Amino acid sequence: LGILALGAGTLAGLIRIGVSAPLPGAASVLDHGPLMIGAFFSTVISLERAVALGARWAYLAPLCAGLSGLALTGGLPGAVAAVLASAGSLLLLLGSIQVYRRQRALHTLTLALGAAALCGGNALWLAGAGISTAVPSWISFLVLTIAGERLELARLQQVTGAAQATFLLLLGILLTGLLLLGGSFGGGVRLFGLGLAGLALWLGRHDIARRTVKQAGLTRFIAICLLTGYVWLGISGLSAIWFGGVPVGPQYDATLHAFFLG
Repeated sequence: LGILALGAGTLAGLIRIGVSAPLPGAASVLDHGPLMIGAFFSTVISLERAVALGARWAYLAPLCAGLSGLALTGGLPGAVAAVLASAGSLLLLLGSIQVYRRQRALHTLTLALGAAALCGGNALWLAGAGISTAVPSWISFLVLTIAGERLELARLQQVTGAAQATFLLLLGILLTGLLLLGGSFGGGVRLFGLGLAGLALWLGRHDIARRTVKQAGLTRFIAICLLTGYVWLGISGLSAIWFGGVPVGPQYDATLHAFFLG
């Protein structure tokens, strides 16, 4: 199901930039975002979380997320896909809270906040809000998931209390930006972008990849990819600060895809 969503979402993205490509089933080019985030990324990340939990009920999260992609490609109403994606994200949140209860730490809290952001974005999609309104929450899901996992590894470098406090401050800025989107979309996006840019700097400074990049082979390759990704994360944040709440157009796409592709 995850691979189906990835394939359909990639083809929809190619069509959006003018490449002639067939779309499987009844998927639309407008389904590009929901297929990539609500179906593909949500499926693989919640599957990883389910394996970590080792509980059968947790596997309902990736199943629902995967079925949301199947609903989009199968021609079912968009509301059906949104309901399935929302159910999957809620189950992922419950699983993430369970992980946090098992190990109360900053990195597990960050993972849970990422799952909560996914719930928020899917709820906006379900409520009929424009995709551009849901996208910052979807971005937060991915960036907080990555940050949480890298923060866990960063403990090997004994991150100081001051660095952890800075991380919490940046989380607060990011999430406050999301909360402001409803009242002041432009201001919320700019504050959200500030949080992204700050997290890029924090991860670039504290990620263990700064050490492993000096090694060889696959370890070095992964470190290079991570550090390059943080540069693109920073570019996305700066773009959001500069352009603000642009819901469509090249500036909007630049902000999104500096993150999603970078």
